[in-house]
Amino acid sequence: MNAADSTLLSRYGGNLPRYTSYPTAAQFSDAVGPADSQEWLSALPATQPVSLYLHVPFCDTLCRFCGCNTAVLRDTDARAAYAALLHEELRRILKLIGTGRRVTHLQWGGGTPTTLPAGAMRRVMQVIRQNFTITPDAEISIEVDPRHLPPEYPALLHELGFNRASMGVQDLDPQVQDACGRIQSWEQTRACLDALRNAGVASVNIDLIYGLPRQDTDSVTRTAQAVATLRPDRLAVFGYAHVPWKQKRQNLMPVGELPDAQARIEQRAAIDAVLRHDHFLPVGLDHYASPDDSMARAMRAGTLHRNFQGYTVDGAAALIGVGASAISSLPGGMTQNAVSSAAYARLMAQTTDSLPVVRGVRLEDDDRVRATIIEQIMCTMQVDVDQIILDHDLPASSFDTELSRLAPMMRDGLVSMTARHVRVTEKGRPFVRHVAAVFDRYLSPQTTPLHASAL
Repeated sequence: MNAADSTLLSRYGGNLPRYTSYPTAAQFSDAVGPADSQEWLSALPATQPVSLYLHVPFCDTLCRFCGCNTAVLRDTDARAAYAALLHEELRRILKLIGTGRRVTHLQWGGGTPTTLPAGAMRRVMQVIRQNFTITPDAEISIEVDPRHLPPEYPALLHELGFNRASMGVQDLDPQVQDACGRIQSWEQTRACLDALRNAGVASVNIDLIYGLPRQDTDSVTRTAQAVATLRPDRLAVFGYAHVPWKQKRQNLMPVGELPDAQARIEQRAAIDAVLRHDHFLPVGLDHYASPDDSMARAMRAGTLHRNFQGYTVDGAAALIGVGASAISSLPGGMTQNAVSSAAYARLMAQTTDSLPVVRGVRLEDDDRVRATIIEQIMCTMQVDVDQIILDHDLPASSFDTELSRLAPMMRDGLVSMTARHVRVTEKGRPFVRHVAAVFDRYLSPQTTPLHASAL
């Protein structure tokens, strides 16, 4: 970032949501519970397809930067018992929505889902295939840890129909890895990718992070250049989210060596330059895709979506989360299961039919309209507000106040606006969350501290 651009940081700093949903999880409360979840699931039309997300909150080792709901659990029997709970929760969900429903997207996340014993993973996937109809073009994906992928797992994933895997790299610099407690060699990274592809899991995503302790533009450039040679199908390039009030493990890093906002933007720009040079296409805020990947095609077609797993090609109106801390996004509202595996297990044991939901938010019509606007901004870098107003039969003056708040961003070259068609410029891409936030009616000085750095 040059000296002139650096003045933007004083105007567009602070904390903001990542807008993987709207309303965001900051609006979740215990006013929504199991009865609401059951009502919303039961109301899904029989012909409506769904997406499934299964959360496994276990890892073999903990990365200090991680903000996810996960813990170390090495007991094989305890891991298998958790898989049995996933099976049971699926049974309860199927009682509400019926069997045979089409699934257009299936994702296992965590934590590290491959910590489940192979037999337990196979049983859960068999339950899904026996009770749902997975569409031929469905994306079936899983997160893996290159440091701890069991040798039998690549072949198992292919056997079970997984066609995409996502692997964390974050940074290859030894000093950064030491600061973060994630020691992962280049050889481990390459061997994992090769094992997956050789087993028939053809599509691979790689995650990178900037803004970590001891990172600089040189180190992130070297990492991006090395990773680009592996030709992943997609990359996610996340800014490190420092949320020690949520995850105390982050304080185990040398937080005094965290880069400041200007350094973070320079690191992001350095990675961006490498990936564009190697012909990866930028997607939304923080993703890149090879030109022939389905995400790149969805971006060109204007059918890209965003949910709690980030950017996705899946357009299902209902996402059903299964497992501890899993979030469901349904037409009626959003719900979240008990966060810890212990609390999740307790709720599952209390009854034989209730769902382990502990909080959520009921959607109003205004929420749905704003969610559409925010998703379009985050996915396509533009939104035609007049078209939104027309589609939802709203007064012509709707969102006048919000559009007026874009004036400073227009002066700074972050957005352009023709009539009421808003476009985020390439200069404004790192600030797209600021543009989306203009339409967030819940955001306030009281709620922003709940979120991570906007840059």
